[in-house]
Amino acid sequence: MRRPVVPLLNHFHPPLSAARRWESFYSSWATKLVDALTGRWLPPGYIAEEHAHFGPSVEIDVGTFEREAAATGEEGSIALATAGAKVWAPPAADGVLPSVFPDTFEVRVLSTETGPKLVAAIELISPGNKDRAAERRAFATKCASYLYQGISVIIVDIVTSRRANLHNEILGLMETADLPLPPETNLYAVAYRPLRRGAADEIEVWRTPLALGQTLPTLPLGLRADLGSACK
Repeated sequence: MRRPVVPLLNHFHPPLSAARRWESFYSSWATKLVDALTGRWLPPGYIAEEHAHFGPSVEIDVGTFEREAAATGEEGSIALATAGAKVWAPPAADGVLPSVFPDTFEVRVLSTETGPKLVAAIELISPGNKDRAAERRAFATKCASYLYQGISVIIVDIVTSRRANLHNEILGLMETADLPLPPETNLYAVAYRPLRRGAADEIEVWRTPLALGQTLPTLPLGLRADLGSACK
């Protein structure tokens, strides 16, 4: 049974953007990637999971909580309550650093041989990832960090509403001028596979410019960078 051929469509401009939000499409896309990896491509001992973070979120420091365990009972009109001990709170910070927390639409592949261990990630680039210099740098930093840990990465950029090349941002962060894409290339997919050959640490790179109306390419996804094995 052959796979259906689906051309790349423009999900960031009308008419598609008016009919369906791109966030919903990305969520569905990640789910289908997980299903395909799990059902067809991954060998035994590996699992795929979705991971998404979109937009601002607030995480409350656990040290700021004062948990109160209240137990109430009725004795006539009297309500009884007890309060728990206060949790330690840290001193005031020495200062505050500006930061950004990039959008994440990601499929993670984990090895289960020695407990769940991240071995590969597929990154679906969002408009926010391409927006400001800080967001582009944050995305590139995450991908470079994965690669420096020996984790294979695929990035897929189908965002037509922003003009930036995050593959080139990753290369710049890693201080290499090798294998860039032309600056005008705004839609693309790139696969990176870290591996060790003898005493040399290397990253194999596959680059594919994308175009609306064309089908998405098949790219290798490395699972064991130290052994050089991969699935497509």
